[in-house]
Amino acid sequence: MALRPVQVNFKALDDAVVGRFWADALGWGVSSEAPGVTNVEPGGSFVWPDPVALCIDVVAVPEAKSATKNRVHLDLASTSAAHQAELVERLLALGATPVDIGQGDVPWTVLADPEGNEFCVLEPREVYRDTGPIAAVVVDCTDPRATARFWDEATDWTLHEVADDHATLRSAGGVGPYLEFLRRPEGKTVPDRVHLDLLPYPGDDKAAEVDRLRALGATDLDLGQGDVPWTCLSDPEGHEFCVLGPR
Repeated sequence: MALRPVQVNFKALDDAVVGRFWADALGWGVSSEAPGVTNVEPGGSFVWPDPVALCIDVVAVPEAKSATKNRVHLDLASTSAAHQAELVERLLALGATPVDIGQGDVPWTVLADPEGNEFCVLEPREVYRDTGPIAAVVVDCTDPRATARFWDEATDWTLHEVADDHATLRSAGGVGPYLEFLRRPEGKTVPDRVHLDLLPYPGDDKAAEVDRLRALGATDLDLGQGDVPWTCLSDPEGHEFCVLGPR
């Protein structure tokens, strides 16, 4: 048994505005599975779920983002210095704003979406040449080794590298974005604004998968979700995530 990361979930005051921003930023399309939910995914022949892309679900909530930096953010890929500059310019025109999170003089550009969710536009890197527009989902944590060990056992993604200050996973097929864990001294202080959603494979037992995650160190999370077909959990460092029901 194993679970597969299938989408990145954003909370937003206005799901339509944030969803449209990310669709335009990535060159993807939008749809809505329910009121207050905007789904963002590639067009063309893409059929969800497919590890070639982690889709984005934007869900409306009544609370605005706090001033605290998100512990999970997206890194966007670029193919050249000119492409990076053009991408930054286009994102600013779409409503992104520059953000100073103490990054100093770095080759990437830090921006925020219309509701303040931070993300990075990376300089060209060979490792991200075939990821698609999202290079990586980046998770801040105090212990990358331990956090990556949990996610390696929780999902069917492959652990590529582990060090004291970072760890990296990618889909078993070697396609799509990376999942990266970076050491940051700050622990969790506010609920996550961005999290991952995991999906069982057809025929697998969701309840058994959730029990397996609890045995790995996940804990149940009550966000006031009520009776829903997904299960809210947090990993050993408190990063929230959901295990979706069959679709």
